[in-house]
Amino acid sequence: HQFYPLEMEVLEGGITNITADVADLATNAETQLLRESVRNPDLRIIMTVTESFYRLVARRSAGIESLEDLRGKRVMTPAGTSAGYYLEAMLQSVGMSDQDVELVPFPRAASARLGMDMMAEAIANGEVDAISIWEPTPHDAIQMLGDDAIVLQDRSVYREVFNLHARATDLADPAKRQSIVAFVRAVAQATEALQQDIEPFLPLIRQYSTFSDEQIIAAIPEMEFPIQIIPDMLDVLEIEEQWVARNANREPRSREELALFIDYSVLE
Repeated sequence: HQFYPLEMEVLEGGITNITADVADLATNAETQLLRESVRNPDLRIIMTVTESFYRLVARRSAGIESLEDLRGKRVMTPAGTSAGYYLEAMLQSVGMSDQDVELVPFPRAASARLGMDMMAEAIANGEVDAISIWEPTPHDAIQMLGDDAIVLQDRSVYREVFNLHARATDLADPAKRQSIVAFVRAVAQATEALQQDIEPFLPLIRQYSTFSDEQIIAAIPEMEFPIQIIPDMLDVLEIEEQWVARNANREPRSREELALFIDYSVLE
């Protein structure tokens, strides 16, 4: 790879791979850090790779023109994920909650990618009235629905904070830390290059994401690339911890406890 010439293996999955000791670094949304850190308190956020703005896609033919119209409607979303949180946050913005809609679970599929494809097909076929999921599935659903699609989005309500994670124990090991720092610098350099011109990187993105060039290019406007840990990272964790803890039937952790999961030193 151009920016990181050392040998590495890219695996599917997120931070559970760190816990399982099959990966040294992993990306995931902030909601998943809040879930997995209960089981593995050694996890640390070391970089925000992207901020992604989600879109609810609904069917006009189901009588939906606004968030309030989702009351009593069938909404498909993967439970316990950032997409589930986005749905809850959007509903709360108009005085509702996910108790006011009929939640439809993520489709059973051989892979997450196949399940995402099935979500777009489900709304296009009228099996559900709305979907809450990350890109490029909203784009696919909009294309399938055509004029029947309505997009409900409020970027001020929520954005997914997609972070890179490491182990605290590895960061404390001088040799491993040096390797991690080198990798993070390579990610920063690659991100800057990608923002200038994505075209040369499409084959690599396509290879690892399995998405088409059209899907990749359509998703980019819904993302930002901070190349740092976002300034309000701790605020985000504190707010979303309430939702994650409630879904897990546990007590939410304090702001001081959550602060331990952020390590700014790698980017300093």
